[in-house]
Amino acid sequence: MEGRLIYVMGPSGAGKDSLLHFARDHVAGAPVVFAHRYITRSAGSNENHVALTPEEFEARSALGLFALEWSSHALRYGIGIELDAWLARGCTVVVNGSRQHLARALERYPHTEIVHVEAEPHILAARLGARARETAEQIAARLARLAPFSLPDGARVTRIDNSGALDVAGHAFVRVLRGVI
Repeated sequence: MEGRLIYVMGPSGAGKDSLLHFARDHVAGAPVVFAHRYITRSAGSNENHVALTPEEFEARSALGLFALEWSSHALRYGIGIELDAWLARGCTVVVNGSRQHLARALERYPHTEIVHVEAEPHILAARLGARARETAEQIAARLARLAPFSLPDGARVTRIDNSGALDVAGHAFVRVLRGVI
């Protein structure tokens, strides 16, 4: 029995973590698993992740303990190989991924369902500022770098606008997880 892989991505500040938290509350009891990301950043944000030192991350990587891994903004990110076991057991697995890593993820998991979370630029700027991880100049530079996103050939995407009320985008995301869309 093969499960479904839902690959959630979008720019920083689009509200991916908020959507994931919302969905957890609304699919409780369903065979949906939200994969933890392993990140070389301390815990404490709204993000549900396992904090690793760069040395711990490298050791796990060398042991082949990541199904997916990438680097972004001077951090390393990984999704553990438990992902494969969950899919083999028929679960729907939700991954908070990277747009730049999507092509590599599709190579390993060609039937991945892609969800792109979007928000208006002024919303992105406000959310990034509220996180207080970067200066105003760094946020402006990050937003200026936002390149138009293009999908690899043959890939399909569900776009969710998370510029407004969380419950509107949240229910749209839950419909994706339940296979309604």
